[in-house]
Amino acid sequence: MLALGATGLLMAGPALAAGPGCATPDFASQAQALVVQQVDNGVFSGTVLVAKDGVPLLRAGYGAADREWDIPNTPETKFRLGSLTKQFTATAILQLAEAGKLSIDDPVSKFYAPAPAAWSKITIRHLLNHTSGIPSYTGLPGFFENGASKKPLKPEEIVRLTQDKPLEFVPGSKFAYNNTGYILLGYIIEKASGQTYAGYLSQHIFQPLGMKSTGYDVSGDVLPKRASGYEPGKGGWRNADYLDMTLPYAAGSLYSTVDDLLIWNTALTDGKILTEASRKAAWTENLEHYGFGWGIAVQDGHERVSHNGGINGFSTAMNRYPKDGLVTIVLSNFQAAPSTPMANNLAGLCFGTYALPKAIAVPKATVDTYVGSYALAPNFILKVFRDGDRLITQATGQGPIQIVATAPGEFQAVGLDARISFKQTGDKPATALVLHQGGRDMEAPRVADKP
Repeated sequence: MLALGATGLLMAGPALAAGPGCATPDFASQAQALVVQQVDNGVFSGTVLVAKDGVPLLRAGYGAADREWDIPNTPETKFRLGSLTKQFTATAILQLAEAGKLSIDDPVSKFYAPAPAAWSKITIRHLLNHTSGIPSYTGLPGFFENGASKKPLKPEEIVRLTQDKPLEFVPGSKFAYNNTGYILLGYIIEKASGQTYAGYLSQHIFQPLGMKSTGYDVSGDVLPKRASGYEPGKGGWRNADYLDMTLPYAAGSLYSTVDDLLIWNTALTDGKILTEASRKAAWTENLEHYGFGWGIAVQDGHERVSHNGGINGFSTAMNRYPKDGLVTIVLSNFQAAPSTPMANNLAGLCFGTYALPKAIAVPKATVDTYVGSYALAPNFILKVFRDGDRLITQATGQGPIQIVATAPGEFQAVGLDARISFKQTGDKPATALVLHQGGRDMEAPRVADKP
């Protein structure tokens, strides 16, 4: 494994600016420290870009694109995007609507002839905003255990996996994140345009914008500067399981770089790709804070349009703050990387609403009273252990996270919106911990003295 300490950090091409318009005066150095903490924590490798009004404030690669050859990540490294793909799919649909080749209120059956009768009221709009009620193929029991993810599938073959199953709710009545819907959207793009999904995006989005490092990922192709994907394994990282890229298709099969995504960010509001009316439609909240291929939210008083992605070996996030001219992009080739919290916290640093946790000194003997295993659920254990002078937590199936003491018995997870407090009497070993995350306080009793 690569050395993960600051002195052993593989960081390529760091570009730092003073942070014009950021409330944090030393934003660049603070942002750099935030990312380096995650690298040192052993949970991040990838590329990060933060830009204000189109000017990069931080643009750097961290860790290795290929851990076996120690090839560093750079801003030019290509990463699989996962569900960041959905914004491009939604944009293509809106372009075709502008061209009069479809209406977003057309029934799905107009383009997908085998649609069952139960789908008669499902429209393209429902697919865009995840309100169709169609089951998501990635949620089918045993789907990833039966080898299907390793075989090439046509879009219609993927859709057939769910079309005979009952709808989960009346179309338009609820939100349920749905990858099948975006497979159907890709199919509709092909039917309405007469082109392949990949060909349409290339001709109508990537080429016009000069996004030369973005495209549809094909597993067998030799793609220069493509990062290898990794996932947590026993004792460290392991190569991610193989995934045939026909499977995520229009729901998650694109690759890109941070530089190309910055180009994309600019194009979204300059009228080159969509009319203002279409762009507003995409960024208008429907149910559950979701538009067309974008999540809609408010972060610390700042409007945010964002999406994240997770696919074998990769974790991604892209946040836009339209009224602030800010964009944060985090692309990682480690599946368990905290890309979304990193993107959020980088923005918080700029706004002055987030600060890196300030650690207090804790005697070693006191730290040792926290070491052990704690049960958040019968099969979900949070281990707490020492790594030199650092205190680390690791949940079942997840990567290790450093926690730093901010008050007696109180710890902050580095780079995450999560805190841990320990319950104990005097200097005896802690009897439980409480995980404070997402507005919830979850108590976990101690179940073992050793992690």
